[in-house]
Formats: sequence, C-alpha cells, structure tokens
Amino acid sequence: MHREMLMKTMLAVAALWLLSLPAMAGNYAQTRYPIVFAHGMFGFNNLAGVIEYWYGIPEDLRANGAQVYVTQVSPLDSSVARGEQLLAEVQNILAISGAAKVNLIGHSHGGQSVRYVAAIIPGQVASITTVGSPGFGSPVADLVLNINNVSPALGSIALGALNALGDIIDLLSGGQYTPNIQASLTSLSTAGAAAFNASYPAGLPSTSCGQGAAVTHGVHMYSWGGTSVMTNFFDPTDYLLGLTSLAFLGQPNDGLVGKCSSHLGVVLRDNYDMNHLDEVNQAFGLHAWDVDPVALYRTQANRLKMAGM
Repeated sequence: MHREMLMKTMLAVAALWLLSLPAMAGNYAQTRYPIVFAHGMFGFNNLAGVIEYWYGIPEDLRANGAQVYVTQVSPLDSSVARGEQLLAEVQNILAISGAAKVNLIGHSHGGQSVRYVAAIIPGQVASITTVGSPGFGSPVADLVLNINNVSPALGSIALGALNALGDIIDLLSGGQYTPNIQASLTSLSTAGAAAFNASYPAGLPSTSCGQGAAVTHGVHMYSWGGTSVMTNFFDPTDYLLGLTSLAFLGQPNDGLVGKCSSHLGVVLRDNYDMNHLDEVNQAFGLHAWDVDPVALYRTQANRLKMAGM
C-alpha cells in the first residue's frame, strides 16, 4: 500500500515537473527591454517576404519570451549613414513599444550601426552585442579597394556588379535606399574603420586582441565571432568564404572578419566553429554540427535578462 502511494506521489511530482517545462522555456529569453537586430553588408530583414537574414533566430527568441524587432537599413552604405538609418528605426521602435531602452544586436557591418546608435542615444540603449563585426576593418575590403586603385577598369566592373547586387537586395527587401558600394567598402577598410573608431571608440579594446570596457555610458557591451570557414560540405556559401578568407594570409578569420577585429566590450568568445554566414544561421540553417547559432542568441538573451536588461 505504502509502495503504491509512493509511486503515485513520484508520478505526480514528475508530471508537475514536465508540465512546468514549457513555462520555463517560454520565458528563458524574456528580456526587460526589446531586442533589436541590425543586419550587415548586403543585408536585409527578409527578401520578398521569404528569405530571412536572421534565419530562425527571431522566431526562437519570441518563442522563449523575447520581444524582437528586425530592422532594415541600406544593404550598402557608410557606417554613419547606416547608423543614422538604424537610429531612426530604433526611435520608431521605442515609440511603438513604449520601452525605455532597447538591446541592440548587430552582425557584420551592423556592429558599427549599433555602436553608432549607442553613442548617439546612450540613455535609450541598455546593451549592444556585435557578432562577427569588423571593428578594425577587413582585409577583404582593403583588397577590393586596392584592385580598384591598381586597375580602375577592372575595379569599375567589380564595384558595378556588387552595387547591382545591392540594388537587387534593396528592391526585394522594400526598395527604400540607394546602395553605395564605394562608401560601404571604404567604411569597412582598415583606414575607414580607424576613422570611425576615432569618433565612436566605446567598447573597443585598448590592447591588441584584448577586451574592451564592459560598460560605457551605461551601455553594456558584448561581442562574439567565429574562426572557421568551411563548416558544412552542403553549404555553397562556404566555398565563396573560402576564397575571401585568403585575404587574411593565414590569420584566424570567419571568411570576412578577422578574429581580433571582432572584439568589442566583453568578448564572450572569438573562435566559434562558425564562418561569417553561420553567425546568422545561414545559409538556411546549414552550419557545423558542434555549435548551434540559434542557441547562442538564446543564451545571450538570457544573459541580458539575468543582468536586468
């Protein structure tokens, strides 16, 4: 009799624990302030309402309790121009949501965008997180600009093709902007990044490949990045990144951004087994087996939640 009662009690406790799991999962990423995503170069919120830049990431965060907004700025433009465009979107989000602050997450060139917004309205930004962002520029941008300088004819063809791609992306994602590949590459070059950093230095490490300040003007700062290039045999974009990675001359990189260039604020990790597109769960969720990009964003949202943001 006692054994039967004990068994029933244990089953009841187990059932209650299982029933509690959805509730636990449902608020794991429930931050105090909305999470706002800022895409990178050649980026978008979605293409023709079908292809998402942040593949599966916003949906996962929402399923875990987060209030999420995905922004759209020019796919190609200077860091300041894109920063101004993001600033306008953030101010709209603040007005619509009624939130006092936002948590900004920027990938690639979107890292400069969120840094710009945090510098302009620090009182309305709780945190920024940069992912695979070339804070100190990219040798890939340097290489393309050098080709243009050495051979203007070849450079004109290459830049024209890249700008045309930007035009197509802009058209399919709303057609609001006039892409400018020259401004984009100049901003992402080593010299262009140095000029931007001189005006917006918050969170940058003071030592080579070091960590930056965890908090500046009340804004918490985090970063992470990858150092793998070929991560999934079935992902065709890996092969393109394999070519661009040659510009790094053997230094650790994700195909477009160097390991140390991705450092800002608290460096959560700089050598994930991810390439530049894996960092936003592209292409279409194909990535290395040992790291789940979606889980990284979910964990970061929980980190912000636990910090009261």
